[in-house]
Amino acid sequence: MIEKKFLKKIIAQNIGDLRVISALAHKSKVQQTNIKYLKKNKIFLLPIERIDRENIGPNKIVNSIIKFDFIEKSKSKNIDQKNKRNILELLAIEQFKRNNLLEITLLFSNNAAITLSTELIDVTLEDITNNDD
Repeated sequence: MIEKKFLKKIIAQNIGDLRVISALAHKSKVQQTNIKYLKKNKIFLLPIERIDRENIGPNKIVNSIIKFDFIEKSKSKNIDQKNKRNILELLAIEQFKRNNLLEITLLFSNNAAITLSTELIDVTLEDITNNDD
C-alpha cells in the first residue's frame, strides 16, 4: 500500500487559532530577505523552516508559509534591513487590540519584532515541503 503524505494547512480566524499557529511556528527559522509585504494586496508572507512537532518520531524540518491577509500596515523593530543574510528565529505570534485595529506582533529572538495592523484575524499556515523526504 502506498502511503500518501498530506501537507498541513491551518486557518486562524480568532486568537485561539492564532495561538495554535504560534505554537507550531515556535523557534522557526526565517530568512529575512524572504519576508514579503504586498501592500497593494494587503498580504504579508512569512516563509519559515519549522520543526514538525505534530508527528511522533524524530523531528523533521518542514518548509511552511504563514500568510496574513487584510494587513493595513507593517512595521519592524530591531531588524537590520541592510543585512541580507540575516536569519531570524520566530519565538511567538501575539495579538493585541489598539484603538479599532488589531495588532499581530511577530516576536523574534534578539528583541526583534514585526507588527502588522489589521481589522481582523485571517492567517494561514501552510506546509510547502518536508525537507526530509
